[in-house]
Amino acid sequence: PVPGRPAPPSRFPRSVAALPAPARLRLAAASACAVLFALITWQVLARGPLLRLDERLDRTVVGHGPKPVTAILTDLGSMPVALPVLALALAWALWRGARASVLAGALTMAAVPALVVPLKIWTDRPGPLTDATGYYPSGHTATAMVAYGTAALVLLPYAGRRATVPAAALLTVATAVALVLRGYHWPLDVIASGALCGLLLLALGAVLRRLAARGTPPGTD
Repeated sequence: PVPGRPAPPSRFPRSVAALPAPARLRLAAASACAVLFALITWQVLARGPLLRLDERLDRTVVGHGPKPVTAILTDLGSMPVALPVLALALAWALWRGARASVLAGALTMAAVPALVVPLKIWTDRPGPLTDATGYYPSGHTATAMVAYGTAALVLLPYAGRRATVPAAALLTVATAVALVLRGYHWPLDVIASGALCGLLLLALGAVLRRLAARGTPPGTD
């Protein structure tokens, strides 16, 4: 600072309390997702008491719900269904010129198998109705949440929050619930996927806000 002149303001807040309310909310959400995912993963690895509650809950809900409907809903988390939806959203954004946003969305989706597959191998959890392992965390839930969530975030400047975010949330929840009802995953499998992918989507949202803060109008970055 030049003598006699006030020091320039810091680029970073001095404390969490100095952050704007939306930023504090996002930080709290990220912290909650990280803690929840770490807790569930620890319980899966240690075969802790939370896992026993999870298995007891699963036995009470498996087989419920209309089977034709739940079968369709589980497919929402499959690659052949979720990826084309994301591809259409990214293609639309790319057509509008949002190249950086499209790249960020594509990298977020690519992070799903890079994170989920090693976790499945490491935890080696068996499924509810099979002795086969590799069910934690739920890959279908992760695929649905990141594909539809990324599509919603990338399309946000064009379609608005009221149209995109509720649709992505509904598709993700429907997939997760159907996976449990069909006996394809334990409840904690899908909850942990939600926590892990919540971190991915929060990170993507931060990147997209940074792109917008550069002063680039939507569709021209």
